[in-house]
Formats: sequence, C-alpha cells, structure tokens
Amino acid sequence: MIETWNFLLAGFATALQPANLMWAFIGCLLGTAIGVLPGIGPALTVAMLLPVTAKVDPSGALIMLCGVFYGAAYGGSTTSILMNTPGESSSIMTTLEGNLMAKNGRAGPALATSAIGSFVAGTIGVILLSLFAPLVADLALKFGPAEFFSLMVLAFVTVSAVLGASMLRGMTSLALGLAIGLVGMDAIAGIPRYTGGVPELIDGIEFVLVAVGLFAVGEALFNVLYQPKDPGSRNKLTSIWMTKEDWRRSWPAWLRGTAIGFPFGSIPAGGAEIPTFLSYSTERKLSKHPEDFSSSGGQGAIEGVAGPEAANNACSAGALVPLLTLGIPTSATAAVLIGAFQNYNIQPGPLLFQTSGELVWALIASLYIGNVMLLILNLPMVGLWARLLTIPRPQLYAGILVFASIGVYGMRQSAFDLFLMYAIGVIGVVMRRFDFPVAPVIIGMILGPMAEKQLRNALSISQGDWLVFFKQPIAATFMLLTIAVLFVPMVLRKKGVALSEDD
Repeated sequence: MIETWNFLLAGFATALQPANLMWAFIGCLLGTAIGVLPGIGPALTVAMLLPVTAKVDPSGALIMLCGVFYGAAYGGSTTSILMNTPGESSSIMTTLEGNLMAKNGRAGPALATSAIGSFVAGTIGVILLSLFAPLVADLALKFGPAEFFSLMVLAFVTVSAVLGASMLRGMTSLALGLAIGLVGMDAIAGIPRYTGGVPELIDGIEFVLVAVGLFAVGEALFNVLYQPKDPGSRNKLTSIWMTKEDWRRSWPAWLRGTAIGFPFGSIPAGGAEIPTFLSYSTERKLSKHPEDFSSSGGQGAIEGVAGPEAANNACSAGALVPLLTLGIPTSATAAVLIGAFQNYNIQPGPLLFQTSGELVWALIASLYIGNVMLLILNLPMVGLWARLLTIPRPQLYAGILVFASIGVYGMRQSAFDLFLMYAIGVIGVVMRRFDFPVAPVIIGMILGPMAEKQLRNALSISQGDWLVFFKQPIAATFMLLTIAVLFVPMVLRKKGVALSEDD
C-alpha cells in the first residue's frame, strides 16, 4: 500500500507539470464536447487524434487521449437531457428520466446530478484503479502463453456476444477484424501473407487507418445518408442548483451506480450499456418515489439520471484495469487506446507497470486531476455545450472527413492509404446499416496478432498438444467460461421456447 502511495505521488509530480496539465485540459475539453455532439463518440475522436499526437511526448499524448475517453462519458448526458438524443450509447438510459425532467423545467438539477455523480463515481473508480491495477498486474505475471491465449479468446467471445443485435453479427465483425490483422508480414516466419501482391500491404494495414475509416468516415457517411436532417429542438435550461431533496435522492444512486459500473468495466463485458441499464433498473426498484419515473407517467425521477451516469463513469475507470494490466480492451475506445500505446512502442500488459511505471502512474494521477477539471467544465459551462448542438450537420461531418483525410495522408503521404481508408469507411457504413457492431473489428485487429503469437508459442512449448489449454488450471477456467458464454444463452433460449410451447 505504501509503495502504491509513493508511486502515485511520483505520478502526480509528472501529471502536474504545466505541459501535462495543458494536455489533460485539452483532452477533457475535447472529450466533453465530443460527448455533447450526438453521433461522435470517443473512439472516433481518439482515432482521429492518433496521427496528430504522433509527434507529442508519450505521457502528454496519452494523458490527453485518456481525457477524451473520460470526458466523453461526462458530456454524453447533456444532449440526452436537453434534446432526448444520447451523445453516447451509454447515455441512452439517461434520456428516459433526464429529458422528462427537462421538459418539466428541471433540466438544471438533471444536468447537475449527472455532473456531480460523474465526478463522485469517476473519483471512486480511479481510487479503485490505483489500488487494484498493480495487484492484477502482479497476478498476470504468472500467466504463460496458454493463459494469455485463453484470456484473449474469452475477450473475443464476450465482447462480440454482448455487442450488436446478435451473437452471429458480433462474431462476423470479429472475424473481419482478425482477417485484417493477418495481412502483412508474418511476425514469426518473416514472410508476407494475404497482401495480394500490393507492396503497400507488406507492412500490414495501419491500425490508425482502419480506426479512422470505420469510426470517422463510416459515421460521417452513415449520418449523411441515413440520419434525419432535423436535429430536434432544445429544452429551456433552468437553474443548475439541486434542492436538498434532490441531494438526498441522488447520493445513494451515485454509490450504487459506482458499485455496479466499476466491476463491469473491469471485465470484457461489452462497454457501459449493460451497467447503465442495470443501474436504472435498480433505481426504479429501490426508489421511494416510483410515481416519478417515466414508466409511471411521472415528471422524471432524478435517481434515474444519477445512477446510470455514475455507472457510466465508474465503468470508464474500470475499463482501464484490464487495458493497462492485461492489454485487453473492453470497449472500442479502449481498443483504440491500445493502438495509441503501440504508436510509442509501449505494449499494455503485465510488464507495463515495470517497464513504463512512471508513465502509467502519471496517467492514473492525471485521471484524478481530469475529474476535477471535468466537474469545473460541466457545471458552469452547460449552456455553452448546448450551443454546440446548433452546428449544422453537413458542416460538422464535412469537417470530420477533411480532418480524417489530412490525418491519414500525413502518416505516410500515400494516396493508397486514402483510398483504403474510404473503402473501409464504406464497409463501416454497410455495417451500421445492417446493425453489425464496429467495436469487434477493432478488437480483432488489435488482439488478433497477439493471440496468434501466444497460440503458436503455447503449441510450440507443448509440442503441438492442443489440450494444453485445458490442462493448465487458469487457461482451462477461461476456456470453460468461453464455452459457457457461447452456449448457455442458446440453451436458455431453447428452454424458454419449449416452456412457452408447453403453456
């Protein structure tokens, strides 16, 4: 514990340097703005910033990108409450009570409980991250190739099964990501594969290019082609102050939301949508004022905003535990952040706390600072964030396409990269049109080569024995969990159908 405290103090010494404070503020500002703007998520923003931050000091760049990741969780509630338009998918539950409160003249308390709850949950989440991340990293040092491969398979299956309209669609997206990750030079044999004779593909397909193509280009083109032109109307913004009754109803919801959100962020369970849904359901069941909820025809229950927003931010903090200690992303944004680490030849995983300890603790310390910055930004500047919604969509998405094109072309000054980026963007449009999740593509592309390497190492050590993944206790546990995730839902569905037919 004392050692952790000393590392954290050293991290604060780095994070409080003027340059790093500036990067943290820029990241928080951008993240909040991105969360406010509907349809533009943190994954898209971080992907677009990767080429821009290539020349920035690693600690400053990663502090800024984590600020974007964290800030978007704050900002997503603003449009949910004011316009009934979730800025982020994790803010969907906030719209149910938040927008109803706004329509009844209580937008201020709704926005205030969202901002304060985000601060409380985020701070508790970062404290838990500080305490548990080193312990998880120490445990992960005991992992061999078989254990790591089994863990990655579990991550593949759980994320793909949870995201998207069906498990099949999630797995299809994952397969596409794994296929993209195989293109280029074989890391072990040292020969090109799946390049089709194209010289530009010998070094593989750039991760930044795929991320920008799928998220930025795909999102912009999809919104231009398929989204309605009318962005909706804003509700009048009232005072930001909460009453004593609002405080009394909010603080237990903040704590419950944190308790639900952090564990879900720490496991490969598919992002913040599930914990926010569970938090909302919990608040609705435990509330002493069920008549205020939208389902009862009320005017909006403040705990229905406080709980999901706290769960959302606690989940964001929890997602950094497997990201930093195991190199396993639990969301699309976390997958893009792994790419940011790799841009600086830093590999997230068990050795990260030993090889880049100063950077990691500076990053964790910056999250404490970022939480305070985000509270200061969100409470007084709510009116300003609401004004961002007035930017016309054509200009907004045109700007995204221009910025994406400049960023990708600037990496290698290659016209081929631009054509490939827009081709991947079209694939992104098709995926959104037919409800295929995009996140498993990124996760497959990032973890695929790593999983392949661990698989080949494990088989080499076991002399080709495929049962090695079931002979090692930890690996076998991960494999059994994977099988359960794949087949238990199918069995339960079949049993449910059989029961309904008997009735």
